[in-house]
Amino acid sequence: MKIRKNDTVMVVSGDDKGKTGKVLMVFPDKNKILVEGINFIKRHTRGTQKNPKGGILEKEAALHISNVLVYCSKCAASTKVGHKVITQEGTGKPTKIRICRRCGEVI
Repeated sequence: MKIRKNDTVMVVSGDDKGKTGKVLMVFPDKNKILVEGINFIKRHTRGTQKNPKGGILEKEAALHISNVLVYCSKCAASTKVGHKVITQEGTGKPTKIRICRRCGEVI
């Protein structure tokens, strides 16, 4: 999976198309992610001791990974993720970083 927790993503299809948000959770086995402020559902709840009235709660639901792209703040657009191997100066160890395919900025 190229999308990770705390990435900023843009929705490219569905009811929330064009909106951006931060990834809260990633479910790699189901190919789904949970994005802050995107894909709200209404949940009807019965009254409990914590919430005596009950009522309708709104919360985020999971989105399929194919419906979002990583958002690059420098390009101000959604973009694909590329990888680049660089060597650290002090140790000389190779490390793999994620970059924006449009501008080359580190994600």
